[in-house]
Amino acid sequence: MKYLFRLILILVVLAAIAVVAYAYIGDLSPERAPVSDPVELEAR
Repeated sequence: MKYLFRLILILVVLAAIAVVAYAYIGDLSPERAPVSDPVELEAR
């Protein structure tokens, strides 16, 4: 039973490290592009 908890703890630590590594290495930033939409105003 002791080894099972140890294995689970190691897997949780490795998963946390993998998430942090993906956040830094992976491309998580959105692509930016200029957007221009024409707007019609009805003036009276």
